[in-house]
Amino acid sequence: MQNEQLWAQMREQIAAIAESEPLLAAVLRSTVLAFDTLEESLACILSEKLASRAMEADAIRRLVQTAFLSSPDAASALRADLAAHADRDPSVDGPVEPFLHHKGFHALEAYRVSHWLWHQDRKPLARFFQSRISEVFGVDIHPAAHIGKGLFIDHATGLVIGETAVVGDNVSMLHEVTLGGTGKKTGERHPKVEDGVLIGAGAKILGNVRIGAGAKVSAGSVVLEDVPAHTTVAGVPAQVIGRPKASVPSLQMDQSIEIDRLSVRASPHQG
Repeated sequence: MQNEQLWAQMREQIAAIAESEPLLAAVLRSTVLAFDTLEESLACILSEKLASRAMEADAIRRLVQTAFLSSPDAASALRADLAAHADRDPSVDGPVEPFLHHKGFHALEAYRVSHWLWHQDRKPLARFFQSRISEVFGVDIHPAAHIGKGLFIDHATGLVIGETAVVGDNVSMLHEVTLGGTGKKTGERHPKVEDGVLIGAGAKILGNVRIGAGAKVSAGSVVLEDVPAHTTVAGVPAQVIGRPKASVPSLQMDQSIEIDRLSVRASPHQG
């Protein structure tokens, strides 16, 4: 019932936008107002963006709709992701704008389709989706990566998440973040990010390292070692500089830094 109420409220707001802006009316009617569910509308929006001569919009729309309707986990993650983008982005007022326009949200939900395909043993098609997502949104997430619910990707351009990466619930990250490897190692070679972590713009987390729950990785940092839970790291290479003000920094999105001199002196990253 709650999900139906959310969609009814969103459709009402989008209908008002269509009424007030005639140039958007046709596209909003065809991509949103024509559908009875959130999943059907999202499938239409993603298909229009990802379609190409290699695969037409109708085929993509059916595939996206099937993925979300047949996977309760994907459908639940979709709503948690949408709530995260609405709650943590101060530039929006509710879920409508990210649902319609934000490529971080669109790229994330398209990844969830590729992840579903990967686990349906349709890996060539999952790889195709990964390629199109990268081309269209500037976001490269391997379909085998595991991403929890409530991820917020702000701006999104240049974001890379590798094959064996694991991202927990309620994580926030900004543009140009990399969860990557360190060379040609095989097996578990990408970061493991626990719940509630905030990763600033341009941060690079490399190798099979663990970022503890509630940690904060400051913008531009290069992380090559494990980060303890509820600590703030910054620098190249990253060093512990203090503790986040909030217990779950990903929800507050406060990227200011209060340096704790004692933490800096005690940091295991110091040479």
